[in-house]
Amino acid sequence: MTRMILPFLAAVATLARAAPTPLFGIDIGSGQEDNAEPKAVSQEVITTSLERPALFSRAVYCPTKNVTNWNCGASCDALPNVKVLASGGDNGEIPQFFIASDPDTQTIVVAHQGTDPHKILSIANDIEFGQVAANKTLFPQTNSSVKLHEGFQATHGRTADLVMSTVQSGLESTGFKRVLVTGHSLGAAVASLDAAMLRMALSDDVQVQSVVFGLPRVGNQAWADLFDSLIPDFAHVTNQKDPVPAVPPHALDFQHPQGEIHITAVDKNTGNATMVACPGQENQNCSPGFSIADIVELSIPNHLGPYFSGISFGDKACTA
Repeated sequence: MTRMILPFLAAVATLARAAPTPLFGIDIGSGQEDNAEPKAVSQEVITTSLERPALFSRAVYCPTKNVTNWNCGASCDALPNVKVLASGGDNGEIPQFFIASDPDTQTIVVAHQGTDPHKILSIANDIEFGQVAANKTLFPQTNSSVKLHEGFQATHGRTADLVMSTVQSGLESTGFKRVLVTGHSLGAAVASLDAAMLRMALSDDVQVQSVVFGLPRVGNQAWADLFDSLIPDFAHVTNQKDPVPAVPPHALDFQHPQGEIHITAVDKNTGNATMVACPGQENQNCSPGFSIADIVELSIPNHLGPYFSGISFGDKACTA
């Protein structure tokens, strides 16, 4: 996403400076905002709830042939005993992905790669930010008020059938009752759509959890509200001044769901992060509170990491 995001955000920043009211911050767009005080997140919560999803989101950036055999160096070694059930992607219209069995947590895991800035078709998935109606076949509990990012929904649709069938067969063959869906950047957007799709389709005795990183906005207020009802324990981690969670703009009626966990600082020596949980949707004390007019202060490196525990995203994290 690095190569496309800078010129796009610079253009939005120009509009923000010229606008009579800010494009980001208090009283923008038509969606909900929250100003409740964030609460500190303990290192124990980071280790037990966030680290494993981040490791899966890191591994999916590795070459598919290596991931399929779970032989991708440190990224795979950090998650022993994992068995990949299906994988694919072309780093273009279909970002890399895999579905795997994680016996250590008795979970079926779905992971999606983020944008590959070297592939123009992958970037095109991000910049098609018109809103379209939700696909009723994949999201049968939606109505006409629910609108989704056109590019993200199209990208999701290219793997949705395989994800659904593999998750269902994986649950049946293992007897597991838990699904984790994760990803970073574009992969976070696709993962959130997967989570909603799976929650609508799977039986109530299956837990569907989603933890994602560097999530852009995926849909409108109606989507955010529906998503909150479907995945009430959703977590989307934002890293310091990462600009990606600020797009598409809130002013264009895109809305984040609840569940933001914001990294305020990362210790360069230990890799430990200071993090806060941000109540409500679009909490102005966390990443939505950054002004797009101050875009020069936002940080593309924050989007890639490190986030916590020394975990960064992108192909540089792959050592095999």
